Amino acid sequence: MKITNSSDWRNGLPFETPMLVADFQPGEPTRCAGCGVDAAPHPRTELWAVKHRHPNDHAGFVRFYCVAHRPEPKVAAVVETRRETARRDRALPPRRAAAAPVVERPVTLCPDCFVQVPATGVCGMCGRQVA
Repeated sequence: MKITNSSDWRNGLPFETPMLVADFQPGEPTRCAGCGVDAAPHPRTELWAVKHRHPNDHAGFVRFYCVAHRPEPKVAAVVETRRETARRDRALPPRRAAAAPVVERPVTLCPDCFVQVPATGVCGMCGRQVA
């Protein structure tokens, strides 16, 4: 069984960005998530929808907020993070140049044993000096 998300109006919302609810989801007045259950419902022209990230659901979840409880957009945090990253990269010492490539010597075989001779030039099987 494959579980998939249904596509609806929530998929089009950007994460952590307040959007006016009346622009994309008209309907009856509803409550603010910050005001609580006892508060009176607000008209949708006064509510802001914010799509939050969720650790177990990649689609996230949407909450409605009044003007008093509306969270600030997270765009400033992203810009600040990029600035901090650039500042950190400038503070790091410059990287060293890559090491020279290793040149492998050709394989030398002992004419008597037909085994590869190590770099010393002495066969490990018979002890013969191979040039």
